[in-house]
Amino acid sequence: MKILHTADWHLGKRLDRFSRLEEQVLVMEEIVQIADEQNVDLILIAGDLFDNFNPGVEAIELFYKTLKRLSLNGKRPVIAISGNHDSPNLIDAPDPLARECGIILIGHPKATVQPFELEHFKISKSAEGFIEMELQHQNFPIRILHTPYANEIRLKEYFGEDKEAELNNVLAEHWKKNADYFCDENGVNLLMTHLYMNKKGAPILEEPEGEKPIKIGNADLVFSDIIPPQIQYTALGHLHNFQNIGTDEKPVIYSSSPLCYSFSEAGQTKYISIINIEPNQQVSFEKIALQNGKKLVRKTFDSIENTVEWLNENPNTLVELTLESETFLSADERKRLYQSHSGIVHLIPKIKNQETDENNLSEINLNQDIQTLFKDYFKSKNGGQEANEELINLFNEIVSNNS
Repeated sequence: MKILHTADWHLGKRLDRFSRLEEQVLVMEEIVQIADEQNVDLILIAGDLFDNFNPGVEAIELFYKTLKRLSLNGKRPVIAISGNHDSPNLIDAPDPLARECGIILIGHPKATVQPFELEHFKISKSAEGFIEMELQHQNFPIRILHTPYANEIRLKEYFGEDKEAELNNVLAEHWKKNADYFCDENGVNLLMTHLYMNKKGAPILEEPEGEKPIKIGNADLVFSDIIPPQIQYTALGHLHNFQNIGTDEKPVIYSSSPLCYSFSEAGQTKYISIINIEPNQQVSFEKIALQNGKKLVRKTFDSIENTVEWLNENPNTLVELTLESETFLSADERKRLYQSHSGIVHLIPKIKNQETDENNLSEINLNQDIQTLFKDYFKSKNGGQEANEELINLFNEIVSNNS
């Protein structure tokens, strides 16, 4: 059978003042097309479905419309769990109605999905954090251990008060109990979770800029060696770069976000994972690159002319722009840059360091007039750089308005 694994949609996400909804509409369409072209049997969405607990109407509408299309109106099961950006109650709320469309929404850890049957598939067994599914056209069951993200309060309810010491142990015990009881070699066995997981002894995996952190020290770091041996493929969410922290034989996959959502992701290619799997056999997976979405680019220039030339040549981008110069940008220079490109998210002026006589800057004569004091202070804080005329005029205006 074929399974599509995706995660970290962050519907409703903004990048500073820029909405990403138009790009998200296109990339959701692309994911639906891939699912249909690949003729997948099951969809897994591993958390961070929305970007915040109270998503806007347009984001919610896009979410439900996408799930309905992915489910082929009930013919193909879709399972989505909540992530650390999601409200578990919001995810759970439409579940009874969603099931009629073949969509299973799981908001809380240890949730029990009540068995039900549709024309094309049924949930045949269920326990806390576990479901077994039977598809009409498959002669073997699909078992899924599912653990949505939980915040610190809910983690203590779920894992006990000694969360810091026991998280890995309690998760290992919970997963092992379900795997040992339900996951024999006669079915397909999967784990789906939204946790900060890494391979023991491996370098720390950095969370993207702007991502609500899960890992506080090592308290919430979960190690992949606690995954039960029966599990053939682990579908992860949270980190936005596609990576396998498992092995070729037992993949443990972050499928990536569908778009670059912060400048720490600039230059990344985004993917979904297509899994080929059958009982008691080694799994294989293929990562398929997503084509939609604007590129995020970090660029540094040392002249206005070169900057404007590049901006004109790369219109369909979102840019973090650093401009190195001998003096601060004037209002006219800023205006020229913004007029040449509609996607400048951040404009960072950087004054080139100049040789300074630190002895001359270490002492400031406080008996000087206030404008001279401002010039000396500015110079001491900016590597000897003189304040330009525009900045001095602005300072004088502020002083005169407050005098």
